[in-house]
Amino acid sequence: MDIKITKTDKPKQKPVPEELGFGNYFTDHMFVMDYRDSSWQDHRIIPYGDIPMSPATMVLHYAQTTFEGLKAYRTKQGDINLFRARMNMRRLNQSNYRMTLATFDEEDALEAIRTLIRIDEEWVPAETGTALYIRPFVIAADTFIGVRPSNTFKFFVILSPVGSYYKEGLNPTRIYVEKKYVRSVPGGTGMVKAGGNYAGSMKAQIEANEKGYSQVLWLDGIERKYIEEVGTSNVFFVIGEEIITPELSGTILAGITRDSVIQILRKLGYTVTERKIEISEIFEAQKKGLLKEAFATGTAAVISPIGVLANDDESITINCGEIGDLSQKLYDTLTGIQYGEIRDEFGWIEKI
Repeated sequence: MDIKITKTDKPKQKPVPEELGFGNYFTDHMFVMDYRDSSWQDHRIIPYGDIPMSPATMVLHYAQTTFEGLKAYRTKQGDINLFRARMNMRRLNQSNYRMTLATFDEEDALEAIRTLIRIDEEWVPAETGTALYIRPFVIAADTFIGVRPSNTFKFFVILSPVGSYYKEGLNPTRIYVEKKYVRSVPGGTGMVKAGGNYAGSMKAQIEANEKGYSQVLWLDGIERKYIEEVGTSNVFFVIGEEIITPELSGTILAGITRDSVIQILRKLGYTVTERKIEISEIFEAQKKGLLKEAFATGTAAVISPIGVLANDDESITINCGEIGDLSQKLYDTLTGIQYGEIRDEFGWIEKI
């Protein structure tokens, strides 16, 4: 792939690491390519800036858009690591297929990401827990008001230096079991990263925050009893000697961190079961003294331990509201691999 590179003549001042937060700052450049006449064209890296578009651009009206999220990590030796980036590109193509956006050559997309990071290499932070967040996304680009798939598309990659997700340590979260709203049903788009999925989930998030909880635990959209996700993350429960996570049945996202956690656990000799889990089973396990830990997994937080789970008028505190040994071990193992401090036995790391 031939990438035309136009560098900025006005580089931005980089933020201090202590002020990074998540998604607040963006690097000097971005990658863009256009889909028209049945092919991706005009591959280019240009200065980061606004996207000019007509008010009639279809993405603005029908939410025909997909995205991914992954990170680049600066090691103590100064190298830059990508973590399982091919899985992100594969999943983005799966999302595109479901949302009738044009698919793309995954190796070309990876080369674009590598090239963009090399150009903005100075933006990759080096402090403990920081990283460079990578956001590829695809939008429908036709200027047309009418419900049909677009025929033209734009593919972008933007980069954002991010701080440590846990500024005050790996503290367990308070989770509210959501029964009023649903995020997905069989045959829907729950298994893809599409913009509309996230817009539709925000009302439940706001109401949970107002009740004093940091996130919601989504249940299935039909019977309202089977566990699906925590917010936008996958979820695991340690019950007795078994670690259980909801199966991939087409309504939840096939998380890359989820898959990594499962592989690590099985390599360590744990029993991991992917199956349907009723919310009542979790509360019953707590009553029997079998529920040891619960945690969510995702790119942003990696491992997010759950300390409190509230269901209607019933609330349980898991592991005395403290992070469990297994949650801590998984966090240390995954971040150790990502930052090059633990040997990668799985072939997940690619150095840029």
